[in-house]
Amino acid sequence: MISLAGLNPEQREAAAILEGPLLLLAGAGSGKTRTITYRIAHMIANCKISPKDILGVSFTNKAAGEMKERVGALLGKHKTKGITLCTFHSLGLRILKEQIKKLGYNEKFSIYDSSDQIAIVREALKHYSADKKKYDNKVILSKIGWLKNNGIREDEYGATPYFDPENDYDIATEYVYRYYQEKLRFYSAIDFDDILFLCVRLFKEYPEVALEYSKKYKYIMIDEYQDTNGLQFQIVMALTTTHKNLCVVGDDDQAIYSFRGADIRNILSFEKHFPGAKIIKLEQNYRSTKPILSLANAVIDQNKNRHDKKMWGAKESTDKPLLWAMADADHEAQVIVEDIVQHQGKGGFLGEVAVLYRSNTQTQAIEDELRISQVPYQIIGGQKFYEKKEVKDLIAYMSTILNPKDQVAIRRILNIPHRGIGMATLEKYIALSEERQISLFDAMELEPGIDPRRETSIREFTNLIKKFQYEFGLHPLPQVIMKLIEDINYLQFIEKEYDNPKQVERRKTDVMKFVESADRFTRIHKNMANLRHFVEKLLLQDAQDRKDGDDDGDDDVKTNQVTMMTLHGSKGLEYDRVYFVGVEEEILPHKRTISEGQDVDEERRLCYVGITRAREKLIMTFCKERELYGKKVPRFRSRFINDHEELFTQQDRTMFGHMTEDEATEYKSNFFSDLLSRLE
Repeated sequence: MISLAGLNPEQREAAAILEGPLLLLAGAGSGKTRTITYRIAHMIANCKISPKDILGVSFTNKAAGEMKERVGALLGKHKTKGITLCTFHSLGLRILKEQIKKLGYNEKFSIYDSSDQIAIVREALKHYSADKKKYDNKVILSKIGWLKNNGIREDEYGATPYFDPENDYDIATEYVYRYYQEKLRFYSAIDFDDILFLCVRLFKEYPEVALEYSKKYKYIMIDEYQDTNGLQFQIVMALTTTHKNLCVVGDDDQAIYSFRGADIRNILSFEKHFPGAKIIKLEQNYRSTKPILSLANAVIDQNKNRHDKKMWGAKESTDKPLLWAMADADHEAQVIVEDIVQHQGKGGFLGEVAVLYRSNTQTQAIEDELRISQVPYQIIGGQKFYEKKEVKDLIAYMSTILNPKDQVAIRRILNIPHRGIGMATLEKYIALSEERQISLFDAMELEPGIDPRRETSIREFTNLIKKFQYEFGLHPLPQVIMKLIEDINYLQFIEKEYDNPKQVERRKTDVMKFVESADRFTRIHKNMANLRHFVEKLLLQDAQDRKDGDDDGDDDVKTNQVTMMTLHGSKGLEYDRVYFVGVEEEILPHKRTISEGQDVDEERRLCYVGITRAREKLIMTFCKERELYGKKVPRFRSRFINDHEELFTQQDRTMFGHMTEDEATEYKSNFFSDLLSRLE
């Protein structure tokens, strides 16, 4: 038996309700993961519900993995076998693998990433327009993604209100969208947006399939429900066709991803979509001090279109949040870093310090000051490990081995390392493949001598792919990847490509990290440690799953360095000491939101998210002026905190504004002497 006695009354009630629709409004730091974990354990251990009947969906692989670990710790891992805890995209991929043939796709499909997608868009535009520079590939690809996420097929776009026959870009997009989808089908490929898009289409065109999965998953839980978009909402509706045993967990006050397509109406209208739904509010916060919660409540209470709730906590403190008035961005950086240095000098752990900002454009001065002061730091949101060139090359090899029809992958690696196969030879094979309606790989295999000078190279390439199809079926994943690297002399290729020894070493290190990630994957996923699952894991890895672009996302250990990130990137994280910089008009709320007359509610929710990341100490800053386009421009603190002066302590930190000339001279002398001593 699993005891629910350790939960608070609201958590306990939520864990005990299993039948019918349930909306769990879980405020920041309210222990929602603990509640969900105990709910699942209670279902299996106390109510004897089969794990196979349970589906839990989150937005990141990390969150799904954490939930699985916690349930396993409560029940024992052997008792959780069969439970499905995954992301929306992982669920969609699982369904498509089983059912995609119904939509006319090959069941052994590849998943194309952004560079693969751009290659097809570029190809389409060559056919469409002689002027290559007239259209932006990324703009058109973004529009196609938007159309898919709004459920609009390539043959429907021209008849929608979103299509303007007078707009050149819309006309071009309609052509490219049709061409793009046709090529994906020909290459036996889908893109990331297709995973949910095709899943919804499958459920609509084949209601019996929706019925099948609804019967399979009798108890469904959706985390971060405020972040769901239209397609995800339709999947939820399809999965509850035969029952309404749906528990959604979320917080409308933390709905900050509308730019990704998230629709806050899904959580605000839950009772309308599921009549008779039970609503439980988790309002007890276990993270932040009372003064921080008081400010957070006061800020978010200004939003009217929200579920009424108020966070409360038991962590006493006499420290109100601080609001520092700064002279400009350079002064802001100096004061913040000086405060961090003092905190470290008193024994403070830098891993519990975060600097949060609305935009990446705010980081330069702070980064410079951290480097000068020799304070270690990391910026979350840099280049992702699997987006690095060498990693993408190796993934392209493995994608080709998995699916030789993957033309984009073949074109990437055909001459990497150099085999002397240029565009002239490639175009002959592309023409042959189109003429005979066969794949590029089949064309090369059938007619290796189409260019006699390159026949040996073509044969070696096709034989290599066939050889490793065999190798990956026989030997452990990391061992075969290492053998592939050796067989194609990839490390030597890197040495020849780059003159800078440091760059060569860094790129070689990335290659070895990739092999290490395969080894780690093999150890963690013993029962599914094959090439297909590994490649899918890499391509489906969510940005939010990676705390650091230089690792593969499996580790979650806070190192002794300051963390810098955007407010959007900070959601779900917490730190003892938070510097929330640039709390001023035209930054938060953003200038674009103000100038376009948009609703500022989401910007206020972003402010709320920033405040509630802090456990013990919250320091907010605004500048009296900033340099914009070479000019000093006056700045003013954000409207979001203007009416709450009693809830924070204001400090004017303007460097010399309150000093006499002699005092300012002495201060400058001491400041730079101290700086020089630290540099020495």
